[in-house]
Amino acid sequence: MQIAVIGGGLAGLTSAIALANQGLSVTLIEKKSYPLHKVCGEYVSNEVLPYLRAIGADPAALNPAPISRFQLTSPKGVMLESPLDLGGFGVSRYTLDHFLYQVALAKGVQVRLQTAVQDVRFAGDQFVLKLSDGDTLTAEVALGAFGKRSALDRQLNRSFFAKRSPYIGVKYHLRLDMPTDLIALHNFQDGYAGISAIEDGRYCFCYLTTRENLRRNGSIPAMERAVLQQNPHLHRIFSEAEFLYEQPEVINEISFATKTCVEDHLLMCGDAAGMITPLCGNGMAMAIHAGKLAAEQVVHYFENGRNRQELERGYTLAWEKQFKRRLQLGRAVQRLFGNPLLSEMAVGTLRYLPAAVRLIMRQTHGQPF
Repeated sequence: MQIAVIGGGLAGLTSAIALANQGLSVTLIEKKSYPLHKVCGEYVSNEVLPYLRAIGADPAALNPAPISRFQLTSPKGVMLESPLDLGGFGVSRYTLDHFLYQVALAKGVQVRLQTAVQDVRFAGDQFVLKLSDGDTLTAEVALGAFGKRSALDRQLNRSFFAKRSPYIGVKYHLRLDMPTDLIALHNFQDGYAGISAIEDGRYCFCYLTTRENLRRNGSIPAMERAVLQQNPHLHRIFSEAEFLYEQPEVINEISFATKTCVEDHLLMCGDAAGMITPLCGNGMAMAIHAGKLAAEQVVHYFENGRNRQELERGYTLAWEKQFKRRLQLGRAVQRLFGNPLLSEMAVGTLRYLPAAVRLIMRQTHGQPF
C-alpha cells in the first residue's frame, strides 16, 4: 500500500479522493460508519467549490442551501449584518461525509470502516499501523486526519494533549422560520452559537461554551435557559424552533491549542493540524483545503524521487502559507467574543464600520482554489 489516510472526515476523504484520481493506492481507515452526525457548524465557504468539482465531488447533487448574508449579535441582542462577498453553502456532515465516502469508493479508495488505528509507528522508512480488528498495515506515506483529539495524539506525545481543554460543543438540527440565505452568529456569556440553513429545509444550530458554564448550571437544558437565552435572538430560537432530535450531539475537550502539521513524519490535516476557531472563516472549507495541500505534496513525492524531507518541508510551508495568518487572526477576533463587555463593545462599534467587517471576513476566508 502506498498511502494510508487515518480518519474519514472532510480532510481525509477529499485527500483520499484526490490521490486515487492520480492512480495511487490509498487505504482510508475510519473508526465509525457512514452516515454519521458530527458537532460542526455545517457552513462551507464557496472557496472550495472549484476544487470539489475538479476531483469529481460536486456537492450540488446534495441540494445545499446557498448562503450570502452574515449576521452577528451581542449577548444583549445588538445586531450587525453584512453581505458575504464570497458566500457559501450549508450542508450537514451527515449528508456530505456520506457523499464523499461514496465518491471515494467509486474512485477506488479502499475504506476500512468501524476500525480504529490503535498504534502507528514510523520505522525503516515506512509506517506500520496496528488496527483494532487485529490487522497490521504498512504504508509508505500516512496522513493524520483523525480530528480534534485522538488516542493517537497521546501516543505521539503531542503537547496539547496533556492539557485539559475548557471547551465543549453542542449541535442540534431544527426547523425554524428564518431566511435560508443567512448565517448568524449569536454571542452569550462564555460562548457563541451559530445557525444556518442546510439541506431539506433544516437548520444547523451549534454552539461553543465552557465546561465551567455547564458545571455552574448543572445540565445543558438549564445552561441554555439561564445563559444562552439571555440573548433575545437565542431565546427566539429555543422558543420557536422545532428540534428534530431528542438529544443534541455533544463533544468535550475541544482544544484551540497550536498544533504541528507534521508529527513523526505523519502529515496532519484538518483539525489534527490545528483546531479551527469558528471565527476563522470556517473549519469545513479549511479541512478540505488542507486535504488538497497534502494530496499535492504526496503526488509530488511519488513523481519526483520520493524525498521524504522534501515532502514534509513542502507540506509545512504550504500549510503555513495558507493557514497560519488566518488562524492567528481568527484567534485574535475570537477573544472579543464570549466576554459580555468585549462582545457588546465589538458589535456596537463594528455595526457602524461595515467596511471593517467585510475586511475581517475577507482576511479570515480563503480564495477559491
